[in-house]
Amino acid sequence: MSGTEGDLDPRTERSPAVEPSKPRILKVLGPGLITGASDDDPSGIATYSQVGAQYAYGASWTLLFSYPLMSAIQMISARLGRTTGRGIAGNLRRYYPNWLVYTGVCLLVIANIINIGADIGAMGDAVKLIIGGPALVYVVLFGAGCAIAQVFLQYKKYVRILKWLSLALLSYVATLFIVKIDWAALATGFFTPHIEFSSDYLMAIVAIFGTTISPYLFFWQASQEVEDLKEKPKRHPLKDSPDQAKEADQRIELDTLAGMGVSNFIALSIMVTAAATLNVHHITDIGSSAQAAEALEPVAGKFAELLFVIGIVGTGLLAVPVLAGSAAYGLGEALRWPTGLARKPKDAKAFYATIAIATMLGVAWNFAPVNPIRALFWSAVVNGVVAVPIMVIMMLMSTDKKIMGEQVIGGWLLGLGWLSTGVMALCAVGMGASAFLN
Repeated sequence: MSGTEGDLDPRTERSPAVEPSKPRILKVLGPGLITGASDDDPSGIATYSQVGAQYAYGASWTLLFSYPLMSAIQMISARLGRTTGRGIAGNLRRYYPNWLVYTGVCLLVIANIINIGADIGAMGDAVKLIIGGPALVYVVLFGAGCAIAQVFLQYKKYVRILKWLSLALLSYVATLFIVKIDWAALATGFFTPHIEFSSDYLMAIVAIFGTTISPYLFFWQASQEVEDLKEKPKRHPLKDSPDQAKEADQRIELDTLAGMGVSNFIALSIMVTAAATLNVHHITDIGSSAQAAEALEPVAGKFAELLFVIGIVGTGLLAVPVLAGSAAYGLGEALRWPTGLARKPKDAKAFYATIAIATMLGVAWNFAPVNPIRALFWSAVVNGVVAVPIMVIMMLMSTDKKIMGEQVIGGWLLGLGWLSTGVMALCAVGMGASAFLN
């Protein structure tokens, strides 16, 4: 029996992360789906809401434009993990100087902790909006719950929970049936790129790209491919088993396209909802996802507000573990710790400790004298800037035969990967130049 992606011994205990079962679509919805769903975290919700409220449908083109770019870079990260049997940081440690490894991982960890703090703060504010009470209590409870789930839940059960949490994104699709949309304006904004050379507009564009193309997503998807290799004994790194490459690449491609498609459709739904309700009522300054939900009530009703809050909490519960987990994978691989959510806590103490510490530092961020509302938007901007050097390194690794063997990327995937890297670099430079000139 050959060791291909779909050719598994039925007696082998299966992992739901990438489940080869019928029907076909269920074979591939795993790391890509979870990665894409976690992309629409409360930080992203705040960003899309702010952009929709401020610019109506005028910036919706960014989501159409970013879809092939984010899909390509996520496929590349998945291919790195599946081909080498190591995560991004693990490959960095093996083939690059230590200063580069530690710089990249430090940038990742810092950005993730800021993102965790902003997301947990938004979840606390959202619950307070509906049931009242102290938001900081909810912040602590959410943080503790996310950390405990990652440390003590069995890997297979944990992945199933993450998949079910992705259904929370449907609440944003539901809001589209409640609000009145100017379809002509949406079509114009979606298919016709519009650019303003102003610091506010360019910062908004960087924030959109920063929340759709984020470093933690690269590290997470690559590490989940590695995790899945450990869970499925019939699979081997493609560098050592090139006969498995065709099916593996097809699975990764379909999984990632589906996950990123869901991510961008939900992002568009949030932006359109804000444009159709807040912008038309001249509400153009939204500081957080919870404020966006609150602003919806007088113009779209209590039910729309409730749906928005459900989405904030559900996506937060999905995103915070991914953020903490990707930080732990990156740090653990860089420092050669035993890593993996499939390991028991006693076998990977430092890895699980990093998850808990990163989550608790995110909780502590909400007690610091920092405005948590603006942290949501700025976390997306930070991600957009940090992504650039990490993407450059990923592209270099994925085209290096010493790292990838005969499975180096090429063709359209190589072109889109470099285009995605260039666009992120231009966004960051443009934002900086505009801020300096203004």
